[in-house]
Amino acid sequence: MAYLLFFQIFLFSLIKIAPFSDAWGKEGHFMVCKIAENYLSEKASRAVSDLLPSEAGGDLASVCSWADEVRFRYRWSSPLHFVNTPGVCNFKYSRDCHNSKGETDVCVVGAINNYTAQLQSYGGDSSGNDLSESLMFLAHFVGDVHQPLHAGFAADEGGNTITIHWYRRKSNLHHVWDVNIIETAMKDFYSDDLNSMIEAIQMNITDSWSDEIDQWQTCRSQSVACADKYASESIKQACDYAYKDVEQDSTLGDDYFYSRLPVLEKRIAQAGVRLAAILNVIFCGDSAVSK
Repeated sequence: MAYLLFFQIFLFSLIKIAPFSDAWGKEGHFMVCKIAENYLSEKASRAVSDLLPSEAGGDLASVCSWADEVRFRYRWSSPLHFVNTPGVCNFKYSRDCHNSKGETDVCVVGAINNYTAQLQSYGGDSSGNDLSESLMFLAHFVGDVHQPLHAGFAADEGGNTITIHWYRRKSNLHHVWDVNIIETAMKDFYSDDLNSMIEAIQMNITDSWSDEIDQWQTCRSQSVACADKYASESIKQACDYAYKDVEQDSTLGDDYFYSRLPVLEKRIAQAGVRLAAILNVIFCGDSAVSK
């Protein structure tokens, strides 16, 4: 009995310390969806509330990390959180959107296109698709594709194999962009208050970035979502900001943090505005944000 108790305690401790990388981290995804909620039309907001599971309480942001939470149960979904390029700073769907087995359309861009199409059946024949899950996947993947290292290089798994020190703490480059920059900003600028960080980003959307909103939402194609465009932006920013001046075992501190935080906050803003625009088109045919 004593041995069994020891084993249970040991196993629990492993579970607690086992690493699990959330894209953007829960805080980042929460911010994306909370910003999106501010720009949903009334009709789209009603549709979203109708599709959300009861435990969400009508709050899209509360389930924005759901897709990470089910990755071990839905193992097929793991390759849908990212897209990698062969070490080049541009995205090409036919070259890059595949999984490790070479199966096409299996990447975050393909996933956004797929779940957007599924949600367009809302109010009609859903062809057996679980539209609640489609909504939660779409909300999450729009956030993922805006994280620059979710469109990184295949050779380093989007920065996951680049070991660095974030100030004095050992980390990896992907985790820096998922979590560490946000955590440091929360601590240094926002008194560990997530709502304060959301308000600051929202203020930039309505003030500093207001002239860019139309461009953020514009698709050159006739598609509802422009996931190719989002991925292209991310790989360029991965090259220009995430990978730049970083080597294996680098120590990243103030210079990196202060120059990259504005990039990260703007990507969160773009993801939120674009998610709302996509949902507005899906549920009412109008992408414009007016708040």
